[in-house]
Amino acid sequence: MQYTRLGKTGLKVSRIAFGCSSYGSTDWMPWALPESEALPFYKQALDAGINFFDNADSYSTGLAETIQGNAFEKIGVRRDEVVLGTKVFGPMGKDVNQRGLNRKHIKHAIDDSLRRLKTDYVDLYQIHRLDPTTPPEEIMEALHEVVTSGKALYIGASSMYAWQFAKLQTIAEKNGWTKFVSMQNRYNLLYREEEREMIPLCIDQGVGVIPYSPLARGLLTGSRRRGTKRSEVVKDFARPEDEAVVDRVLQVAEARGESPAKVALAWLLTRPGLTAPIVGATKVNHIDDAVAALDIRLSDEEIRLLEEPYVAQPPQFGRETVPSHNAATAEAFRAALGHDTTVF
Repeated sequence: MQYTRLGKTGLKVSRIAFGCSSYGSTDWMPWALPESEALPFYKQALDAGINFFDNADSYSTGLAETIQGNAFEKIGVRRDEVVLGTKVFGPMGKDVNQRGLNRKHIKHAIDDSLRRLKTDYVDLYQIHRLDPTTPPEEIMEALHEVVTSGKALYIGASSMYAWQFAKLQTIAEKNGWTKFVSMQNRYNLLYREEEREMIPLCIDQGVGVIPYSPLARGLLTGSRRRGTKRSEVVKDFARPEDEAVVDRVLQVAEARGESPAKVALAWLLTRPGLTAPIVGATKVNHIDDAVAALDIRLSDEEIRLLEEPYVAQPPQFGRETVPSHNAATAEAFRAALGHDTTVF
C-alpha cells in the first residue's frame, strides 16, 4: 500500500480509501450487504493496508456506521491505526431539523455518528452536500465547534461549485474557524468537470481530493449491469457519448491484459491533486483491483487514448439517481437541498 498526506495536513492516509455505503439495508440499496457479509471486506481492506475509511450517517440511515463500528470491534482494530471519515447532511428522521447543516442537526448528528461508530472522535467530518437553507456562517461555526470539542480532528466538504467552496473557506479564515482540508467530489473518466475549477482550487489551497464514484458505478468496468438489481436503480446514468470512453478503457485494458477497473483507477491515480479515490467493495476482486491499480503506470499515449473521447457536460452535484423504491428518502433529500435536484 502507498500512503500520502491528506492535503497539506500531517495526516497520512492510504492512497485507496474504503467506501462503506455498500453495507446496510436493502431498503437503502437493493445490493447492500448485511453486517455478516460486510465483515470480510473490512478485514480484506485492513489486510491490504488500507487505513482510510469513508462513511456517512445517511447510509442506510445510520446502519452502515453501526456495521463499521461493530466490524472494527470484532476485528480488533486499534483506533490510532485507522483514519475514520463520516458525513452529515442527509435526513436522519422525519423532523425538519433532522437533516441539513443547521447547528442543531450537526450537534446531534456528530454524537449519533460517534455512538454508532463506537469511537469518541472521527478523523474527518464532512458535509455531504451544501445546505442552501442554512447561513454559511452558521455551518462553518458549527463545524468549528465539532473540532474544538474534540469530536473531529479535521473537516471536509463534498460536491459543490468551486465558488461556494471558496466562500466557505473564506468565512472560516476570516473568523478564525476551522477550514476544510478535503473535497469529496465526483470524478472519473466519465465525469471530468471538476478539472475546470474545483480541482485547480484544491491544488492551489492544499486541499486533498478524495473522489467518490471512481468507476462511475461500474460503467467503467465495461458492464451496463443489465438484468441486475443495480440496473433497476441506476438508470440513464451514462450519456450516449460515454460509450466511446468506455470503449477506450476496454481497449487499453485488453492491450495490457488488465481489468478495465484497474485501468480506470490507474488513470484517476495519475491526476494532479488527487489524494485517494473512494472504492466500495461487494466482491473480493473490487479491493484487489483497487490496490493493484497503484502499481500500473500508464503511458502518455494510453492516457491520451483514455481522455480523448470525453465530451464536456454541465456540472452535476449529487445528481445520481435516487432509488425509485425509496421515494420518502428522495423527497427528504430534495427538501434538504431546497430544490428539485435528485440526490443519492
